[in-house]
Amino acid sequence: MPVKRQPYRLGSFFITFTCYRWLPLVEKVNGYDIIYNWFDILKSDGHFIDGFVVMPNHVHAIISFIEGPQSINTIIGNGKRFMAYEIVKRLQQMGETEILAQLSRGVEPKRKANKKLHEVWELSFDWKECNSHAFMNQKLDYMHDNPCKSKWNLCTSPVEYPHSSARFYIEGIHSSYVVTNFMEMDDVVFVTQDRKGLAHKKGDKYG
Repeated sequence: MPVKRQPYRLGSFFITFTCYRWLPLVEKVNGYDIIYNWFDILKSDGHFIDGFVVMPNHVHAIISFIEGPQSINTIIGNGKRFMAYEIVKRLQQMGETEILAQLSRGVEPKRKANKKLHEVWELSFDWKECNSHAFMNQKLDYMHDNPCKSKWNLCTSPVEYPHSSARFYIEGIHSSYVVTNFMEMDDVVFVTQDRKGLAHKKGDKYG
C-alpha cells in the first residue's frame, strides 16, 4: 500500500490519522490520554497544538510545527508508533486476543520482516496546510462538529464533547487538554529556535 508522504518541515497543518480499518481502538482502551501524552511530547519539542478532536477511531488536529531536525512526516510516524505501542499494551492487559489477532493479520509482509507485530493505525495520514485564518476556522468547525454528526451522536453541542478543543474556541474554557489559539501563530517565528529547541515569538530577544 503506498504511503502519502508529508514533505514539509515546518508550518501549521490540519492532520488526520485513523485506526486500522476504522476500528474504535481509542474508545476500546479508553486511550484518549495516550493521544494527550503525544501532544505533550510535541509541546516539549517546541510545537503547538492549536485544535483537536479525539474520536473513538480517529484523530483530527491542527498542529503548528517549528522547524527542527526531523520532517513532519517523521514526527507523525514516530508519534503513531508511540501511541500504537500503548494501545497494544492495553489491549493485551484487557485480554482482547481477537482484536490483537486482527491487528496482527493487518501487518504487511515487508513490515512483518521488520518485526512490526500489529497494525494499529492506517499507514498513511492526511494533511492539509493551513495557510489562512479562514481555512483554520473551517477546519476547526469541521473537527468540532464531528462528535455531533448523526453517525456518532456523541453529543448535541460541540462544547459537550470532552475530547475536543471546541469549548476553548467557543467559551474560552479548556476542556480535557490545553491548546494554543491559532491566532497566536501569527506571532511565532517558525524557523528560529533557541538552544533548547523551543520557538521564540516575534519580538523576543535571543541570547
